[in-house]
Amino acid sequence: MTALFLKNQITTNMIYVFIDASNVWNAVKSVKKFIEYKTLKDYFRKNFNADKVEIFYYDAYPKAGTRDYDLGGKHKFFTYLKKGLGFTVRKKELKRISVIGESGESIIEKGNMDVEITIDAMHNIHKYNIAIFFSGDADFLALVNYLKNNGKKVYIFSSKDNISHELKTGGDGYFDLKDIHEFWGKDLKHREKLV
Repeated sequence: MTALFLKNQITTNMIYVFIDASNVWNAVKSVKKFIEYKTLKDYFRKNFNADKVEIFYYDAYPKAGTRDYDLGGKHKFFTYLKKGLGFTVRKKELKRISVIGESGESIIEKGNMDVEITIDAMHNIHKYNIAIFFSGDADFLALVNYLKNNGKKVYIFSSKDNISHELKTGGDGYFDLKDIHEFWGKDLKHREKLV
């Protein structure tokens, strides 16, 4: 019993970061700059006194042939995060749902990654003592409460125009992405359309 208890104790300051790309994208569009993901680990080491930082990135991407721009850059970005920065990348193709209405057929795309984020946070619960969520979705409040009740510190990073009141006040602290200048890099540019 004692050996098992000691095995599950975290002796260093371990941070696991869970990034909901769709939530972050709203801040990116507002600031009109890209996030410099290569700065994140250093930021958390310095500002949260972390010994180790693990970052998970979650994103859904469009099906090939559904956009008038090249999707190759998105997949290269996933590779850069994974191989270049050591992130764990969870990705899936956007689900396309046909909806018939009064004006005919339309397509709705869905790519929610909440379940994947929750599974990773729960599966790794004994590996970290601080969880950081880049999301403003109130659906995460139950997960945040569970982690806090299990002795974890939980911090929320989002933007004021994309954060639910429940999540903003539910964690141990809230940070507005727009106010963290060291996160921001190159100017956001419009994609070139395929010819």
